[in-house]
Amino acid sequence: MSDTARRAAGRLAPVVALAAVLAVWQAAHALHLSAALPSLGEVAGDLAGAARDGTLLPSLGGSVLRTVVGFAASVAAGVPLGLACHRWTPVRVVCAPVLNALQALPAAALVPVATILLGGGSTAVYGVVLLGAVPSVAVGMLSAADQIPPLLRRAARTLGLTGARAAREVLLPAALPGVVAALRQGWTFGWRALMTAEVMNATPLTGIGSWLNRDKENGDIGGMLAAIAVVLAVGIAAESLVFRPIERRVLRARGLDAEQSRP
Repeated sequence: MSDTARRAAGRLAPVVALAAVLAVWQAAHALHLSAALPSLGEVAGDLAGAARDGTLLPSLGGSVLRTVVGFAASVAAGVPLGLACHRWTPVRVVCAPVLNALQALPAAALVPVATILLGGGSTAVYGVVLLGAVPSVAVGMLSAADQIPPLLRRAARTLGLTGARAAREVLLPAALPGVVAALRQGWTFGWRALMTAEVMNATPLTGIGSWLNRDKENGDIGGMLAAIAVVLAVGIAAESLVFRPIERRVLRARGLDAEQSRP
């Protein structure tokens, strides 16, 4: 198979998978496997209705903005924390177990605590996002730094590179694939934490989670599935338009791209 055909197949694979899922969904509706399951057309109609009545765009914009702000703050805190754990053993001994424990903690457990400590509204939501994303970014950065080959460190010292210059010119480029993975993981954890916080937050905010919770209270399963479709679409867009292209570029620069390595 040629490289062009291989790339085309790679791009079509997600489309085929999505079409298969939708076909199974429509078949389940047609066979009345669940009386509450709406058809694809009904969910599409609810999604169009949300766009017409002014629900879709403000909810999407509010949630994405909170995630971007929370993700940026998480990167600013998590990257130095992960590098500090790698550089200083006492910091690692104290912080690494706590970070791993927080990473495994469900966001739903954090919402009531954040609401009591920080009050309702956006402050509590940002607190949950940070607690969900910072440990993930820090642990990912720690793992990326740990995987730098010792040979590169010795080569940097041999060339007279130390401190910030060695980190900038040798260590950071060597860790870039792991850094990209850490950032992707941090975004994913932050997005999931945000949805949980918006759904459970006592003070309603303009966001997809609030839209989902409102339709749950109204018993509107079609509206709930429309909101979930938007959540999935944002996740797919972030992966396809941001993280995957960056990862592909980093791997290709190192000769690690899977498509280039195939005969």
